[in-house]
Amino acid sequence: MSQITIQCRLVAKEPIRQTLWQLMAELNTPFINELLQKVAQYPEFEEWRQAGRLQVAVIRELGNDLKKDPRFLGQPARFYTSGIRLVEYIFKSWLKLQQRLQQKLDGKRRWLEVLKSDDQLIKESETDLETIRQKATEILQAYEGTERLFNTLFEAYRDEQNILTRTALNYLLKNRCKLPQKPEDVEKFAKRRRKVEIAIKRIKKQLEGCLPQGRDLTNEYWLETLNIACYTDPKDVEEARSWQDKLLTKSQSIPFPINYETNEDLTWLKNEEGRLCVQFGGISDLKFEIYCDKRQLKWFQRFYEDQQIKKASKNQHSSALFTLRSGRILWQESKGKGQPWEVHRLTLQCTLDTRFWTQEGTEKVKQEKADEIAVILKRMNEKGELTKNQQAFIQRKQSSLDRLKNPFPRPSQPLYQGQSNILVGVSMALQKPATIAVVDGMTNKVLTYRNIKQLLGNNYPLLNRQHRQKQRQSHQRNVAQRKEAFNQFGDSELGEYIDRLLAKAIIAIAKQYQAGSIVVPHLKDIREAIQSEIQALAEDKIPNCIEAQAKYAKKYRIQVHQWSYGRLIDNIQAQASKVGIVMEESQQPLQGTSLQKAAELAFKAYQSRLSA
Repeated sequence: MSQITIQCRLVAKEPIRQTLWQLMAELNTPFINELLQKVAQYPEFEEWRQAGRLQVAVIRELGNDLKKDPRFLGQPARFYTSGIRLVEYIFKSWLKLQQRLQQKLDGKRRWLEVLKSDDQLIKESETDLETIRQKATEILQAYEGTERLFNTLFEAYRDEQNILTRTALNYLLKNRCKLPQKPEDVEKFAKRRRKVEIAIKRIKKQLEGCLPQGRDLTNEYWLETLNIACYTDPKDVEEARSWQDKLLTKSQSIPFPINYETNEDLTWLKNEEGRLCVQFGGISDLKFEIYCDKRQLKWFQRFYEDQQIKKASKNQHSSALFTLRSGRILWQESKGKGQPWEVHRLTLQCTLDTRFWTQEGTEKVKQEKADEIAVILKRMNEKGELTKNQQAFIQRKQSSLDRLKNPFPRPSQPLYQGQSNILVGVSMALQKPATIAVVDGMTNKVLTYRNIKQLLGNNYPLLNRQHRQKQRQSHQRNVAQRKEAFNQFGDSELGEYIDRLLAKAIIAIAKQYQAGSIVVPHLKDIREAIQSEIQALAEDKIPNCIEAQAKYAKKYRIQVHQWSYGRLIDNIQAQASKVGIVMEESQQPLQGTSLQKAAELAFKAYQSRLSA
């Protein structure tokens, strides 16, 4: 995708800010809260939950019914639409998380089936341990050199019908694909199995946990819970814990945002002083001034120019070629005393398509849209006799196609032309968030490497600072949890700033070598690679002692630098989209140095592209 999001402050007089706050906090947010409850109480909701799919039409029907409720009257139509779409998005995201938890639960259950003691395996196979070990040795020899050995053996275990072979595979899996040198400790094995049972219980509890909640801007639910906790005895420990969780959770102090999903719902203009202003559909009597960074001013200026050009041509230009794609009004929380509309900052976020900045990029998008309309028109014309509605639809599409032919005056800038055989592999490891290798897939050669220190340059000390911040915050959270106090401290923006620096450096090197694509690892592969790295360190430090290795690995995870790899990949994606560099995903190897993994990642992507 070539879309990015920018933001600015919206500045207006106090009565205007107060009016908008009241619309969003006193009408729209309660409307969304009520709709969230209605959806959760819908008779078929449990079926949706099991299927992992949502009936959007039902949510819209419930939302349309709530529009008539006297409690929520007085909102612009676009506010209702925004609220309904937001509830759709919330539940879709929630169902996706539920699916992931269910998959995790299924995986834990499968692993619990594998965790059988040596005595159980001997009983099931009706043989002795030495025979099982001999068969396990044969299996290891047969699979020698296989990547992802554990996954391969697990698949073989699930499909195997022979009792002895299945038992030997089970023996290998529970011992991490190795033959143990010591007899099994019954107590330790029981504790190990118990850990998995506890994990299953915790995931079940998460699956049965609370549904998506609204925003309690008035603290009504918090006060209600406090009143219950003060004057009522809990039935059990679980109920007491649920009350405590609610009381320790910080209530939201800002309303839900308002989304404008069409670019013509925002009207751009200039005031008497020449400052850019914006008005929104449904509340067009409220005008807001734009306050933004100089780097983003050019985009807001472009939004204004696009609308002026269309207006001057009497709508002969197409809004489908507007640089702006959508917008969102939201309040950002601030500390201070006074009315909420005086304390909190009002912000506008705009999603735009970077390809529309230049004449060449706009031409490319125009051709794509023209081809889409041409296909639709061809399909409609092949139907033969058409109804009046179908004829009107064809006429609208033809008008859209005609308007696409009128170009917007935009600067000329040649599109980035990368070489398809040059790839930049980005490996991600425990203490090195990013390491890159630029490779030539055609000649199978590595052109250059860059480690994390080279990528950050003079900004490298920021990495250690962020590490110290994480450790300090982890300690504070641990102390607060022991005291059963509030422990949601949030994160600083230093990590995201480092991500942007890394992304900028990676894109600069990709452009220098005219790379056609950047290859990043799958997130699931990153987790597995990090786990393998920790396990390898533990085995190197403490050989031949699985329990001590596990303790060392746990302690090491707490001490080492934690990174949001998904956020880093998103930043690289955003920077690459501006230039026009393609992003690819590949499987990151488990073995080797970070430099070797980066190179192998890129070579794998190139080979899979050739074989596709």
